[in-house]
Amino acid sequence: MRILITNDDGIHAPGLKSIASVAAEFGEAIIVAPDRERSACAHAMTMREPLRVNEVKYQAAPVKAFEVNGLPVDCVNVGLTIGWPDGCDLVLSGINNGPNLGFDVTYSGTVAGAMEGAINGIRSIGVSMAPLSTEKPIDYEIGAIWLRENWDDLVHLDLPPLVFLNVNVPNNPPKGTRLVGMGQRVYKDRVEMREDPWGRPYYWQGGVAVLDGAQPNTDIQAVRDGFTSVTPISLDWTDHEVLKRLQKSFE
Repeated sequence: MRILITNDDGIHAPGLKSIASVAAEFGEAIIVAPDRERSACAHAMTMREPLRVNEVKYQAAPVKAFEVNGLPVDCVNVGLTIGWPDGCDLVLSGINNGPNLGFDVTYSGTVAGAMEGAINGIRSIGVSMAPLSTEKPIDYEIGAIWLRENWDDLVHLDLPPLVFLNVNVPNNPPKGTRLVGMGQRVYKDRVEMREDPWGRPYYWQGGVAVLDGAQPNTDIQAVRDGFTSVTPISLDWTDHEVLKRLQKSFE
């Protein structure tokens, strides 16, 4: 099995080391990752600047590793170009430093890496650690263990074209795994105005996630209940039911 690994936390991120160590057990893996953190870049790609690629010594796992001065989408496309021009068998993105639940998938560079793999017709999986508090550091080994134990199921699930998997692992040994839909993860106080030392205003974007517990059969509820969530994400964003209704209206 040929495996391409990327992330949005950068080439030296601990989660990348964890996922690479697992991938190396199951096939020939290469890492192509950003040279620095690129969180919340969504599905952006570099169009008007050259992409520079450097091979780096990687001692955390027996894999070749390359850093790119670009985004996760760039890394997937560069990785296919320099590694396997005729394609690979699996794209892994992660393990992300934090959850990608609900609407987070639209912002996430980790999810975008998996999305780009699916666009290229490759089975793709985004993996994130999903602590719902900051009381203890993220334990990436929990994610690595879950991935190792569920590897065969993940790579043999019957997925239609243009569908990839978004996985969120709790920061404690999970009680099990739930296949669920996306929830609605929103943020309050999204933009905060501050002042620099000269009294000039500037704005800091972030906010605190609001998790509605009354979201049955969703990734949010699964992680809140201590389970790993696995969500199939389709690249076809068309609302086909609404489309049918609109077509009738225009008739």
